[in-house]
Amino acid sequence: DATGVWVAGQHHELDCLIFASGFEFATDFTHRCGYETTGRDGRTLADHWADGMRTFHGLQVHGFPNLFISGISQNASLISNVTSNLTDAADTIAAVVGHAHARGDATVEPTAEAEQAWVDRIATGGARGPFANPDCTPGYYNNEGRPEDLRARMGGGDPGGPLAYFAHIEAWRTSGDFEGVAFT
Repeated sequence: DATGVWVAGQHHELDCLIFASGFEFATDFTHRCGYETTGRDGRTLADHWADGMRTFHGLQVHGFPNLFISGISQNASLISNVTSNLTDAADTIAAVVGHAHARGDATVEPTAEAEQAWVDRIATGGARGPFANPDCTPGYYNNEGRPEDLRARMGGGDPGGPLAYFAHIEAWRTSGDFEGVAFT
């Protein structure tokens, strides 16, 4: 009813009821998903990311054709609205797929050089992981108190912040040349 919930014949007054199934966040994706993603030459995504996440724009991975991902790493990160992040990712993915379709191409994949350039941008930008806060006591929000390392930095966002990322990806997407992506 409007004042609470009934459980086993007993009424419990509530102001708010949150339904949640529970989930793991920022843990190894193969553990969360229960399956492995395998790309060219049998290489797994877990192996490709053993030293930290590697993407092009936080959306595609070299060696994994036609794989698109969307999340909070190597893009605008969690310091912006996640719905906006996912909408922007969807717009970009749709533009890439639409371009491939218009050309009659069946495969899209970022080049190794484009992925490395993006990884370098993320790694050298000084951005911390999605939540890292050095002022917190050791815990989830600061990499369990461990000093910031390259692997943790690779989980961060664009070093210029979300507005810089959105401007960069919009310019890239609307240019129409999709520099850094091979279409075959």
